[in-house]
Amino acid sequence: MACAVVALAGLSAPSARADEALKIGVIGTGKIGGALARHWARAGHELVISSRHPERLAPLAAELGPKVRTGTPAEAAEFGEVVLVSVPYGAMPQIGRDYARLLARKVVLDTGNPFLGRDGEMAREAQRKGAGIASAEFLPGARLVRAFNCIPAYSLANRAFREPARIAIPIASDHADALEVARRLIDDAGFDAVVVGPLERSRAFDLGGPLARGDLSATELKRLVDEMW
Repeated sequence: MACAVVALAGLSAPSARADEALKIGVIGTGKIGGALARHWARAGHELVISSRHPERLAPLAAELGPKVRTGTPAEAAEFGEVVLVSVPYGAMPQIGRDYARLLARKVVLDTGNPFLGRDGEMAREAQRKGAGIASAEFLPGARLVRAFNCIPAYSLANRAFREPARIAIPIASDHADALEVARRLIDDAGFDAVVVGPLERSRAFDLGGPLARGDLSATELKRLVDEMW
């Protein structure tokens, strides 16, 4: 598979080395964000988990140990060298307006899916463009990686390190070094990353797309990717 992935010259993503802990901010600690926070805390990373009501996250932070604390979304955006954005898609324009400066040049993992019934007309345009392209427009300057958007929350929470083959997570980005960081965090969470290509290809794993499967192994997903390109 030939992936046309471009890294910004002169910029470097945080280290993807397996022996170095990362600082991760989580904007939106719901079912997806909470599951990933658990996996990454167990892998030794340092996190700020956030929501509109961070005080409600205190029990989760206490459960996950001294490397995890609660904060506001702004604090999570500022803290993380990597930031997970896992919010209802209708909130993405506000995330961009409020935190684009804090997210600029950082690796940002985007899990959101636009739904017309929940998110209104903005979802129609995001679906037309592809959610990856739309998210990049909402978060200018971020080193966006589309990831974790097509795995059910239950599987993400409960099927990490599946045997005999881990569940595959399709990812896409226009930044090669950001993809390497995403690969490392996906591995740490107990899944296998499969690079689909640049953001424009991420529409293939938007919900309803041919690669939007939450049960395939990496071998099975790579076979589908190779058949498409």
